Amino acid sequence: MVDDELELLITVVVGAEDERQARAACRELVNRVGGRIVEAGDCSDEEPGCWSVTVSKPSSERVSEHVTATLARAVRRFVRELGPEFGTPQVACELPTAWTVLDDPNTIGRLVPNCERVLVEAWVGGNPLTHEFAATAEDPDEVQPAAEPEAPWDFDAPDVTHVLWLSVDVATDSPANAQWQARAVASRLARSAQVVECAESEPGLRRVDINLGPVVCEKPEVLQDVVRPLGREGWDMLWEGEAGAITWIAEAAPANGIAALQLAVEPLRRAGAPAASP
Repeated sequence: MVDDELELLITVVVGAEDERQARAACRELVNRVGGRIVEAGDCSDEEPGCWSVTVSKPSSERVSEHVTATLARAVRRFVRELGPEFGTPQVACELPTAWTVLDDPNTIGRLVPNCERVLVEAWVGGNPLTHEFAATAEDPDEVQPAAEPEAPWDFDAPDVTHVLWLSVDVATDSPANAQWQARAVASRLARSAQVVECAESEPGLRRVDINLGPVVCEKPEVLQDVVRPLGREGWDMLWEGEAGAITWIAEAAPANGIAALQLAVEPLRRAGAPAASP
């Protein structure tokens, strides 16, 4: 992993009437950091009147054997380069990514007008969005329609037996922050992922349900193989008939961050909603 590419993603949530206005608001930031817009989307369902604009740029940090430290250093370095008023941020890390959220209106408003918050991510292994989104125009005056996406999964493949679901409980009040952290986990488990629901399960805790697509699952041990890249201990398995789930719960409830994870599989013939949590 030492030779892997390290990419920065800067996602800006900005008050705007449409995509063109959101891109225009971020133009100065794009020029300032030397990046390019790779994705823009309407997030008014979660943040009324807001759009998200994601900017990508290579990091100047070199990936070392200590990948986690390198990712965190890349995030902190980028934030410091924005100006001394941003200070040294607290960085969270879930390989292959590290991130921080900037939400002080007195500072982020100087970066982008009507800015609500900024997510800064560092990814090892390249830009994760290149596998999920069509390229979009860099110039807000040249917005192009996205190409028709290809179906990410082949449910008709003869060896497919189950659908794999991921549920992530995140301690946060922000739906967008919960989805960002859940996406980071999903990226370690599958190349394609689709967020199907993000809802408050209890005060201060949001659950994000993600469809990870079809999987061949002939025995319960498959779930243990799937979660191995997450590198956590204390998983509990529950299997009944042809369906099952494996769950991890943090020993102490965090003030922010990931509180619980669940991977569940259910037979393809009756798949359509995430398996209920135990």
